[in-house]
Amino acid sequence: MARLANKPATTSDIDKLAEAVISGNRRALARAITLVESSKLEHRADVKALLALVTPNSGSAIRIGISGVPGVGKSSFIEAFGEHIIEQGHRLAVLAVDPSSGRTGGSVLGDKTRMARLASNPSAFIRPSPSAGTLGGVARRTRESIVLCEAAGYDVVLVETVGVGQSEYAVADMTDIFLLLMLPGGGDELQGMKRGIMELADLILVNKADGELKAAATRAAADYSNALRLFRPRVNGWTVPVESCSAVEGRGIAEAWVQVEKFRRRFTRDGSIARRRGAQARAWLWNEIREGLSAALMSDPSVADRVRELESGVVSGNVAVADAAAEVVDSFLQRSSAGGRLKKRKAK
Repeated sequence: MARLANKPATTSDIDKLAEAVISGNRRALARAITLVESSKLEHRADVKALLALVTPNSGSAIRIGISGVPGVGKSSFIEAFGEHIIEQGHRLAVLAVDPSSGRTGGSVLGDKTRMARLASNPSAFIRPSPSAGTLGGVARRTRESIVLCEAAGYDVVLVETVGVGQSEYAVADMTDIFLLLMLPGGGDELQGMKRGIMELADLILVNKADGELKAAATRAAADYSNALRLFRPRVNGWTVPVESCSAVEGRGIAEAWVQVEKFRRRFTRDGSIARRRGAQARAWLWNEIREGLSAALMSDPSVADRVRELESGVVSGNVAVADAAAEVVDSFLQRSSAGGRLKKRKAK
């Protein structure tokens, strides 16, 4: 099955890969994610077939998004949090989206080196993936990777994002619960926070509550808690918990997991998580449609040439953006219609 990374696979290859993933084979899971992350057009049919085979075995895990400002200690927290989760009898997958190298396109930080203890745990699977410039710091195929991890038997999936910005919105659109890590300080940091980021959080933890920062972390937690009273909760009936923790000392880690379980039990019973996943699936569908149409449009040489001409016109100010866009869409639709008629005549 090594051939999967280089050229289209046979049906037998995909069947074997899917079977190995479902059986919990870690190497097979890594290969499957590599295939899913491939940008080569010739792999898309393989990915489609693979996902069709594994998807019925997915969907039962709890999906947790984790983000926070650079330097907040996301990796340290995830390692401590992950070890606690495994101690509770779970299998954990961590999809850690790293900044991409501008030269190679690969992951820069390498979460397996930053979470060495967790990476060596047989009940954990850690996959660092390059963001490759994707908006929000979430790899383009993270959603498919979640499905693969669930199919492989991992019942808790953590998605760690690069940092603060659009990443919160991206991870919130593919997880059940969104956990925001904050630094001790409150004050200036609280004043500078975007309202939207606070409104996205289902759980806020002030990390590094140890040593000289312990008191500051307690104060910051109180500040964030007070600020949240001014915001409309993301989920009706849920008051967002704000707690302090120390990934280094292990303080507050077990309490964070208790809150996650409490959230899941409550909103699984009333159907909120199912509705959230349904809305996420709908958004995912339209995202795939947009990307598919864009790829199809640019694969038509004559349309692509005209797009470049119109781009120059837009840049120079000689062509209105709306007019250029309308011309591209009309040209593509006309050629698609003509191609369809040609296929019908050949069929006759």
